[in-house]
Amino acid sequence: MATRTPPFAKFEWIIAWRYLRARRAEGGVSVMTWISLIGIALAVAALIITLSVRAGFRAEFVDTILGANAHVTIYNSAAPDQNGVLSRTIPDYTEMAGRIAAVPGVSHAAPLVKGQVMATAQGETSGVEVFGIAQEDLATIPRIANPDTAQGDLSRFDEGIAIGSGVARTLNVTLGDRIKLISPDGMKTAFGTSPRVKTFEVTYIFTAGRYDIDRTRVYMPFAEAQSYFNREGVADEIEVLVTAPDRVDDLTIPLLNAAGDRALIWTWRDSAGSFLRALDIEDNVMFIILSVLVLIASMNIVSGLIMLVKNKGRDIGILRTMGLTEASVLRVFFLCGASTGLIGTAIGLIIGCLFAIYIDPIFALVDRMSGGGVWDPSVRGIYALPALLQWKDVLSAVALSLGLSFIITIFPARRAARMNPVEALRYE
Repeated sequence: MATRTPPFAKFEWIIAWRYLRARRAEGGVSVMTWISLIGIALAVAALIITLSVRAGFRAEFVDTILGANAHVTIYNSAAPDQNGVLSRTIPDYTEMAGRIAAVPGVSHAAPLVKGQVMATAQGETSGVEVFGIAQEDLATIPRIANPDTAQGDLSRFDEGIAIGSGVARTLNVTLGDRIKLISPDGMKTAFGTSPRVKTFEVTYIFTAGRYDIDRTRVYMPFAEAQSYFNREGVADEIEVLVTAPDRVDDLTIPLLNAAGDRALIWTWRDSAGSFLRALDIEDNVMFIILSVLVLIASMNIVSGLIMLVKNKGRDIGILRTMGLTEASVLRVFFLCGASTGLIGTAIGLIIGCLFAIYIDPIFALVDRMSGGGVWDPSVRGIYALPALLQWKDVLSAVALSLGLSFIITIFPARRAARMNPVEALRYE
């Protein structure tokens, strides 16, 4: 009569380990085991790498938005000015900025003048967007005022203009060179509006980390921008920085109350919300697709176990007649499949984490071997492939792989456990 044994007893581990180390005559089983292990390892590594890159891309994108742009932009609705022309300008910008800065949760508020002009230097031309801002306000923008990525002295900002590194490359200029800015909305004369042309010295070159910002943005002293864009005594908008950008929606009503009746608000979530939602959808889709790859790799375990059960039918019959229970046989073959999934997952975990940690030298090697040009910042917006290794992504990949490996292992293990020992030994 079969006796009950404690689950996962030592002899069950010994039998499972011997079955995994197939003899040369049973090489097919060993080959299937290796195929299963390698497939799971590669699938888990791919899942971890993909999730890390997506998390890094999202973090880099959000960081450049929050580090180089206002968290909230406040502007006025259109209303007729003293000449009866509809205008969105803010005449009381100093008072409005003071009221907004007093709102709890706001770290800074600054008036701004904006305009689009043509920049030309060294025979090159480029369309740029000019931001008129005071020097002390410009110093509060982290990605712009970062001395580690910038050239020049920000204290000399009032003596010229600050330009993005992409603008500097396009126009082939450096610190001390002069750039000519041409605005179509210039001086009004009896013969119409003539373009306004003025030359400025480059006193500061910044690198925000986003190609579209570095390639198009120019900062001009606030008073100079008011004169250049015919905004004497007014501002176009108020740029606001908050202490908790993730909770910016909670400040919408207080900011509108402080700004006044004509005020309209535009947050960083409004400007980037559709892109972030697209990233969320893409993350979910990529996780599902790669989960299918993990499932396919795990299915190789089933093939290997089925072959193992067929090759070990005589052994199963002998073990059963010696008193081994169905549960013990099930656990033996479950350990065979689960061990393959566990080892493959561990290898994939190591490969995926190392790839995410050392992605910069790995990507540099790939770029060098391919002759360069693998990553185009003008298309992707950032200058390098980022990766952010998050424990939740790693744990989800490991849990998925182990869960699938353990679940699908049960079916061939049950088949082995239910094998009739008489049938298994009939032709032996």
